[in-house]
Amino acid sequence: MKKKILSVGLIFILMVITLAGCGTSTSTSDSSTSDSSETTKSDVADNSSEVSDSSNDFKVGVVYIGDENEGYTEAHMKGIDSMQEALGLSDEQIIEKTNIPENETCYDAIVDLAEQGCDIIFTTSFGHEDYTIQAASEYPDIQFAHATGYQAAASGLDNICNYFTDVYEARYVAGVVAGLKLNEMIADGIITEDECKIGYIGAYPYAEVVSGYTAFFLGVRSVCETATMEVQYTNSWADMTLEKETAEALIADGCVLISQHADTTGGATACEANGVPIVGYNVDMTSVAPNTALTSAANNWGVYYTYAVKTVMEGGKLPADWSEGFAEGAVSITELNENIVPEGTAEKVAEVEEAIKSGELHVFDTSTFTINGSSIEDLMETDENYAKYKEYVFDGYFHESELKSAPSFDLRIDGITELTTD
Repeated sequence: MKKKILSVGLIFILMVITLAGCGTSTSTSDSSTSDSSETTKSDVADNSSEVSDSSNDFKVGVVYIGDENEGYTEAHMKGIDSMQEALGLSDEQIIEKTNIPENETCYDAIVDLAEQGCDIIFTTSFGHEDYTIQAASEYPDIQFAHATGYQAAASGLDNICNYFTDVYEARYVAGVVAGLKLNEMIADGIITEDECKIGYIGAYPYAEVVSGYTAFFLGVRSVCETATMEVQYTNSWADMTLEKETAEALIADGCVLISQHADTTGGATACEANGVPIVGYNVDMTSVAPNTALTSAANNWGVYYTYAVKTVMEGGKLPADWSEGFAEGAVSITELNENIVPEGTAEKVAEVEEAIKSGELHVFDTSTFTINGSSIEDLMETDENYAKYKEYVFDGYFHESELKSAPSFDLRIDGITELTTD
């Protein structure tokens, strides 16, 4: 997913993360649990694509941790659909496995795809990585690509790579939208400047989540300087009830706007019921929160899937790490809810997106945040606990997702507090 590091040892500590996923399917696979399934595109639609003779036999396999009922994997599935359309692959050439857990079942599912003749196999959850590497070592003629992981470059294998997106860029832009809404609420007398408290539903306290909520907060602060933020963790990627309850708790604690790094619409339903604006993730939340959903940060996985499949089809080699953002169209925000966003929001969004694309604006500009009152540059020189960040902090900003595709920003900056949901 551009789109996202530290040494392998440090990453293992910082990123014990499992990203949720989804797929569509209709028949149970022998290599899956009772809840898992496998689909070829021809199971659900007529083959309507024309492919060249040279690519007729090319097959793509995909392993998802969940199904189509949560946003993260829905976004991956849309990416696969986009790739299929762009490259003209037939339905029979796409094999998807859903509800594949992060255990030996994953290895079995990958092997089954390999034995079915897949030329490239994608796995989409962090906990799938070890099984992907195992299978890659046993099938050297097949290309494997794993989302959200970090071990490919050090694996010693030429046929496995990692990918992610610079979704932190989209979160920053979504934060700008949120900050403009806070300003409007101040101007309308709904809140005071001292009441600009944001609530954030976080899945797990790992680098990918910390990177995302910090980017969002910095986007808010770029237009609303008095904003603060409270993060509550659910310790789950996709729990509709818990996300709803967490949003309600944040609202009860005085948060006047909510955002999230969790995969369901639970938070949005709570916000709609309480009349509190929300910025979502992965999917447009206006279907459940038409009066409160401002926009959502989103990944456009089709950019990578199209690139990766086309490269392998043409006999090319994929980089060990891939991560792109706005510049390559790999991230975006969903359509602005014009009924509730402040006037001028679209123009400001376009301005900020262009600044990110051009390199004029860096999301993690170190002049825009402090840590316990100090700059990260000062801390790197005076506190041995921060010396490790020298690899990432130079030229005035933290170079997220440039050394590895997976996120590495895990600094806790001033203005944000964290609470863990029991």
